[in-house]
Amino acid sequence: MNNIILITGATSGFGEAAAHKFAQNKWDIIITGRRNDRLQKLETTLQEKYNVDVLSLNFDVKELEEVKSAVASLNEKWKNIDVLLNNAGLGAGRGPIQEGVYDDWEQMIDTNVKGLLYMLREVSPLMIARKKGHIINVSSLAGWEVYGGGNVYCATKHAVRAISRSARIDMVHHNIKVSVISPGAAETEFSLVRFKWDTKKAGAMYEGYQPLKAEDVAESIYFMATQPAHVNIEEMLIQPTAQANATITYKGN
Repeated sequence: MNNIILITGATSGFGEAAAHKFAQNKWDIIITGRRNDRLQKLETTLQEKYNVDVLSLNFDVKELEEVKSAVASLNEKWKNIDVLLNNAGLGAGRGPIQEGVYDDWEQMIDTNVKGLLYMLREVSPLMIARKKGHIINVSSLAGWEVYGGGNVYCATKHAVRAISRSARIDMVHHNIKVSVISPGAAETEFSLVRFKWDTKKAGAMYEGYQPLKAEDVAESIYFMATQPAHVNIEEMLIQPTAQANATITYKGN
């Protein structure tokens, strides 16, 4: 029987790359996301390319009742989740706090913090019942540092790290691993979403150097998930070689 991973936010970026990486290594996959057309396309691709079982669940992690319903719908096979990858998240807008857009703040807090908590709350009892499992939460370099204009996004990613460390204490008595991975600059849809799909602004974020690719982060997630039973990688901070911190990136002469 194959291992099972549940990936939130699987329709792009790190989540999609992780789905391919785990399926390539013969894991069965539960993919979730808001965009059902992308989910269905990914489900078909994973099944045909890797010959694994794939279950797609179309829901929004921000909506508690949708999360509850989706997890409750799992049959006995799919309840045996070995890894929960809490990947769904976003940065909405960027600017000084005195000019903050309330809707952007709500979206980031509801997705990055509350959505992650909802998934933790609904999936962890399934792992506790089996005395086995691994929760991997995706934070960010913004969970280690702050920078101008990143106020609420940074706060949500700091929260992910705090939740992860506390959950580790709660879960250790149940033989469940908890890890957090924090990527630096990575060329995904992140900047497109942050800059409201302004391709010029988003593209400028990655000019002059080689940012991380989604596949780089997926490789690291897979490494975390496949350590021996007695090894738990608590945290991983991964940046491109050209990036020293949140505000210093070498872009050549």
